[in-house]
Amino acid sequence: MKLLLPDSVDLDLDLPDGVTAHRYAVDRPIPQEHTDATALVVWNNPGDQLRDAAGRLAALRWVQTLAAGPDAVVAAGFGPDVVITSGRGLHDATVAEHTLAMTLAAVRHFHVLVRAQIGHRWADEVRDRQAAPPTQRRYTLRDAHVVIWGFGGIAAELTPHLTALGARVTGVARHAGTRHGVEVVTPADFPGLLPSADVLINILPATDQTRHALDAGVLAHLPAHAWVVNVGRGATLDESALLAALREGRLGGAALDVFETEPLPAGSPLWDEPNVLITPHVAGGRPWGAAGLVAENLAAFLDGRPLRNVVGG
Repeated sequence: MKLLLPDSVDLDLDLPDGVTAHRYAVDRPIPQEHTDATALVVWNNPGDQLRDAAGRLAALRWVQTLAAGPDAVVAAGFGPDVVITSGRGLHDATVAEHTLAMTLAAVRHFHVLVRAQIGHRWADEVRDRQAAPPTQRRYTLRDAHVVIWGFGGIAAELTPHLTALGARVTGVARHAGTRHGVEVVTPADFPGLLPSADVLINILPATDQTRHALDAGVLAHLPAHAWVVNVGRGATLDESALLAALREGRLGGAALDVFETEPLPAGSPLWDEPNVLITPHVAGGRPWGAAGLVAENLAAFLDGRPLRNVVGG
């Protein structure tokens, strides 16, 4: 069995007998001599490279993406006989850390403070605003209500950090209950949470059902001081609706790590919005524990057992 490993990450694998591994460059078509591979591991592969692999690797039976969201691999067009497994769980800690950083930067108005620093200006207005009685809950996570839309592994990592800072967290997922010490409600109850939300964190995956789920209707229910933080997928956010809410003063701001078009075009109006924080899809950064997941799924594949994180399974 031939296993292809990307040159975009180091994977130290103890391969079973009968398995050979070959590294390939993710920014170039897979060499012809490796088109007989049975399994392909992908990480940071461009869409055109994945589409080329889908069309040329006729013997392929398994694709392991190290990304939490498998949308790019699914869109590449691999055949129905190819099992796709995701990297769900490999990015929970780092995305949670980045989300916390973005949330704190938003609440503490670092977007204003950094611009003031660039202009060599002492931002007295920030001190005055955060000390004013009407803004008592708007410059801190203490007693803030944080709603997490898409309450899975990332939210499980993030929630203890938010609650330790004094926030009240409510999750939204397909099934209601109490998880990690906080209440989780179903989408049916989601609109009722929004009027009291100080921060809405979106961690939804990209599916046909979630496209532009964070739309004008959702934004209209948020209070004017609320911030939106998006670390899920860019396709889940209606960027035009977001811009309208910001420009009309109906939303406090947005901290965005993912976008519908990536890289975000230089001409996008989001770059110049004063109350928008932008990071270039770096929340995950590195798939922690990737070698363990690949090894586990490789063993299962060879044994004919179910694989972990099967997409659509």
